[in-house]
Amino acid sequence: MIDYFFHPNGVAVIGATDSNLKGGFHIVRNALAGYTGKIYPVNPKYSEILGLACYPDIDSIPENFDMAVYFIPAKFLPETIRACARKGVKGIIIQSAGFSEVGTEGKKLQDESVALARVLGIRLWGPNCMGYLDGHTRNVFSFMYTDRWTTLMEPGPVSMIVQSGMLSAGFLIMILERGGMGVSKVCSIGNKCDVHETELLEYMINDPETGVIACYLESIIDGRRFLELARSTDKPIIVLKAGRSGSGAKAAMSHTASLSGSDAVYNGAFRQAGIVQVYDLHELMDMARGFSKTHSYRPGGRPAVMTFSGGAGIVTADLLEERGLPLADLAPETMASIKKLFPAWMEPSHPVDLWPAVEQNGASKVYIGAAEAILKDPAVDSLVMETFAWEFGKTDYLNVIGELKKKYDKPIAVWQIGRHELHVKYRAACEAAGLPVFEEISRCAAFLHAVKRHFSKKTALRARS
Repeated sequence: MIDYFFHPNGVAVIGATDSNLKGGFHIVRNALAGYTGKIYPVNPKYSEILGLACYPDIDSIPENFDMAVYFIPAKFLPETIRACARKGVKGIIIQSAGFSEVGTEGKKLQDESVALARVLGIRLWGPNCMGYLDGHTRNVFSFMYTDRWTTLMEPGPVSMIVQSGMLSAGFLIMILERGGMGVSKVCSIGNKCDVHETELLEYMINDPETGVIACYLESIIDGRRFLELARSTDKPIIVLKAGRSGSGAKAAMSHTASLSGSDAVYNGAFRQAGIVQVYDLHELMDMARGFSKTHSYRPGGRPAVMTFSGGAGIVTADLLEERGLPLADLAPETMASIKKLFPAWMEPSHPVDLWPAVEQNGASKVYIGAAEAILKDPAVDSLVMETFAWEFGKTDYLNVIGELKKKYDKPIAVWQIGRHELHVKYRAACEAAGLPVFEEISRCAAFLHAVKRHFSKKTALRARS
């Protein structure tokens, strides 16, 4: 396996520098911020970098070590592999570019390096990548120029495999600044000359710290094995497959030298393997966040909708039905319980427009009462809760609804609007209570559809075991 990449005993940074304008500085700085093992900067120009002894070359490092991070020109890679072999190195993360993505000469160098590394028993990660970070160990081996991860990164269940280097950095910034999702591992694999997505998928399926796996991929190496792994696990796997069009496939070839396959073939194979396929970056993040907060589902019912707006409720009903999720027929006793919250002059219907009840009894009482009545209904298997962030209310009721979600084992997707600063506050409260918040109603519908498909697969897996 490749655990030495994630738990290395000693790491050399080849191309370390004391200039904060260069990536070699930030690789050392990021490693120092979290990694507890020994770090060996390598650069003949310096005797010390960030308080660490700096070595002129790999051979002068006094101890053996497990891993090296490579950040010097591509042409020196074969020489570096040989030197690393003399130090017992097991893996090299190549963050430099200049390999197969630049043409024939780069591909030749990459292929020669892979062949040499295999003979010497060294695994290669990358090249043309940004390395990885681990939210649990806080090992960060990447040239990311931001240190915001040190204060914002929270450990959690979501692991990511991202083929694009800068895109993985962008994902990280999105995760950190948006909040609401804890991170297990984010892996940028670039050209994936050796270590590739299928191997990492298997690692993450077996990783107890990973509960949800999200991927941005331009191609898939050993697709049969990838699909077998996806089919065999009860962990949600979400994939954004790029290069689906002719133009996209051409761009993928020049980006990471990835040869993309037929979109129709991928779509069908993903569906059969129980993979949740998404089509843009924000959808990938939304699905990962939603699944990280959704641990159970009882199939057999239909969704319900409770809202503050009759119009939003109608739109939601349309979007759900378009996904093959018609609304549940709420039981008479459910409607009777909800009726107690409403003014005498109004009969509730489904979707349940709560606003007249909120005006009479306040948001907290009405939302809690309606949520309990709906979630208790055996005809309901999930709930879209549409709410608003406003200055006249409190967020305490969201914790109660989070507990109801756990009590009844029924997923809840939240759509929320409101003034920006209040929206941020309410969204944080929702997600702390285990209620994923989506910016668009359509995403709520897509998420509940994905949940239903995933947990149907999970139920089938349990039945076979």
